[in-house]
Amino acid sequence: MSDYDLKFEGLMPVVVQDSETKEVLTLAYMDEEAYRKSMETGLMHYYSRSKQRVRMKGEASGNIQEIKDVMIDCDNDSLLFMVKQKGAACHLGTKSCFREIGTPVVAGNINYSLEVLLELESLIAKTKNTPRKNSYTTELFESGEENIKKKVGEEAVESILAQGKDRIVYETADLLYHLLVFLSYENIKLSDIMDELSKRRKN
Repeated sequence: MSDYDLKFEGLMPVVVQDSETKEVLTLAYMDEEAYRKSMETGLMHYYSRSKQRVRMKGEASGNIQEIKDVMIDCDNDSLLFMVKQKGAACHLGTKSCFREIGTPVVAGNINYSLEVLLELESLIAKTKNTPRKNSYTTELFESGEENIKKKVGEEAVESILAQGKDRIVYETADLLYHLLVFLSYENIKLSDIMDELSKRRKN
C-alpha cells in the first residue's frame, strides 16, 4: 500500500485483529509518524492521546503486536491491521479490549509475581546494551540521567493524581517502567531492591 493512498488529517482510527483467530483485539489511533514507525519496524505503534506521543504497543509490557497484513477502507481514512499478538492486547490483562455488552470487566490471568518485572528488567537491560532503532527505551537512555529522572518524577505525579482504578493502574504501570529504566541506567537491579526490603522486614 502506497503512502499517497492514506488521508492523515490528524488521527486515523485503526482496527487491530488477530491474524490467526480473526478476533478483534482493539481500536486505536495513528498519526503519520505512528504509521511510518509501524511499517518500518513491523511492530504496531499508536498515537497515545493521553500521553500525546507515539508509543510502540508493548514497549513496557512486552505484549507486542507483530504486523502480518494491513488493509485500508474504501474512503482511505481508516486502517485494519492483522497482527500476531504476544500476550494480552488489553491493559486489563485480557486478550481483547472488547467484550459482550453486559459482561462484567474481569482482569485476565495476570502474573502478579516478580517474573513480569524481571522480564521487563531484562528487556530494558538488553536495549541499554544494544540500542534499537525506533525504541522509546533507547531514546530514554540516550536522553541522559536528568531527563530519565524527570520522566520518573512526571509519571509519579501522574500516578498520584490519577482518578479511577483503570487510570491509576495505567499510570502506575508507566511509573514502574520508567523507574526500571532509571535503575538500569544507574546499574541497580531489582534484586538489590528486594534485598533492602528483606532487611527492613526483619527489623
